[in-house]
Amino acid sequence: MSIDPPAFPAPPRRVRRTMADRLREAVLALSDGQGSVLAHAEQPWASITFAGSRHRLRIAYAGPEEVDAGEVLIAILPEHEFTLPGQLVADATVTGVEHTMLPQPRLVVECEILLLEEG
Repeated sequence: MSIDPPAFPAPPRRVRRTMADRLREAVLALSDGQGSVLAHAEQPWASITFAGSRHRLRIAYAGPEEVDAGEVLIAILPEHEFTLPGQLVADATVTGVEHTMLPQPRLVVECEILLLEEG
């Protein structure tokens, strides 16, 4: 007669955050964690001397409080000093803004961020 070893639940798997995940979190933090990312496109980028990636984000803010937070993002994004491991933000630009008031305030911000690999 053999005795099977006790079954232990597998430890939870750590989800590895990508640089795109970290960038989204950092951008949303500028608007106090408010807003919803509608789209995020990442594309490799390189020049003769640098390599990195270009990110395009589309973020929606609904309701007066979120719209105010989105307006803060618009104001501070271009000059913000990001801290992303192994990356340097070479350029951060607001490329589009859609602002509607009815039926409720809504703001959609489009931005483009160029990350360069440090090293």
